[in-house]
Amino acid sequence: MTEAAPKDKSGSKAKKKSSQMINIVIDCLDDAKAEDIISIDMFGKSPMSDHMVITSGRSQRHVGALASQLSKALKEAGFKSPRIEGLPNCDWVLVDAGDVIIHIFRPEVREFYNLEKMWQGDLAGEQAE
Repeated sequence: MTEAAPKDKSGSKAKKKSSQMINIVIDCLDDAKAEDIISIDMFGKSPMSDHMVITSGRSQRHVGALASQLSKALKEAGFKSPRIEGLPNCDWVLVDAGDVIIHIFRPEVREFYNLEKMWQGDLAGEQAE
């Protein structure tokens, strides 16, 4: 029983850190005029991350700029530099900040892959069980 208390404390610290990061991510994307920002809470449901954010940029240039501004905002807030993939084409850029994974799409590409439906559907099925 004494082992549960430290896990709960570290879990709440991790959740607080994740909460701070998601707030920075959402604020940054909103300030940079990202479109249709969706945040999916994955805390305790996936070992990948605590949150997934899916958003769109209006063009390839906007998608790249969103990823760059997001990386800069996270570094300035004291988080380590996120890994970024997909910058050469900027159709779909993945920003892996650890506790938060951000997918930035051009609208047509986002519609094609429809990640939010896939992840929200999977999470809804888990909650029903």
